[in-house]
Amino acid sequence: MQDLIARITENVGIDAALAEKAVGMILGFLQREAADGPVAEMINAIPGGAELVAQFNGEGSEGGGGLMGSLMGAIGGGGGVMALGQQLMGAGLGMGEITGVAKQTIAFAKEHAGEDVVDQVVQSIPGLSQFV
Repeated sequence: MQDLIARITENVGIDAALAEKAVGMILGFLQREAADGPVAEMINAIPGGAELVAQFNGEGSEGGGGLMGSLMGAIGGGGGVMALGQQLMGAGLGMGEITGVAKQTIAFAKEHAGEDVVDQVVQSIPGLSQFV
């Protein structure tokens, strides 16, 4: 995980703590929204991925989900990407930084889980492909 965080801090220009939080939010979102098989495979293939999801997203969208859990419940899957964007902006990221973090995270996931698995995850979430 530290390799990904270092890559993000270097390429996106945000500090390590914010990068780690953003990656945790993104992976947690993917875990809640994507098809179960491929997303679990992807998260487990990323070194430290499952631990980071647990750290920033609790057990799921209900307990520990806080504002994000409420937004996801209210908006549903169709507005999921927009809700994630709002959460990331609330954490202090701009749109360019969000895109940069997302692209770096997806590229890193492809290196560890394979392109086919990650592509299945991305395709299973409406609207996500335009950001990665």
